[in-house]
Amino acid sequence: QVQLVESGGGLVQAGNSLRLSCVGSKMTFNTYTMGWFRQTPGRERDFVAVIGRNGRTNSADSVKGRFTITRDKRKNTVYLQMNSLQPEDTAVYYCTATRNDESLISDRFFAYWGQGTQVTVSS
Repeated sequence: QVQLVESGGGLVQAGNSLRLSCVGSKMTFNTYTMGWFRQTPGRERDFVAVIGRNGRTNSADSVKGRFTITRDKRKNTVYLQMNSLQPEDTAVYYCTATRNDESLISDRFFAYWGQGTQVTVSS
């Protein structure tokens, strides 16, 4: 069973940066599209960013120009570099994996999920 473990969340002031990491195990990492979603209490998970097997990326309009998703195939790790963080970015961030390609960005297309990491941005 695929396992995904996130790290790097925390409390930061608005305008600062964080980098989230997600290590995948029990999987052939190169064959999966990897993504990040986020969720706040009482709301559904929202798409943040995705990176395909070939490195193609896509991100939500709300984070374009501020967040960057990358992957390191040697380390089985996907990263989310988050710059210029704002209070509205506060959420639990989830790493996810799918065999589908990066064009499918609804959470129902992603089969595997990490436990989540909390990001809190203070104003």
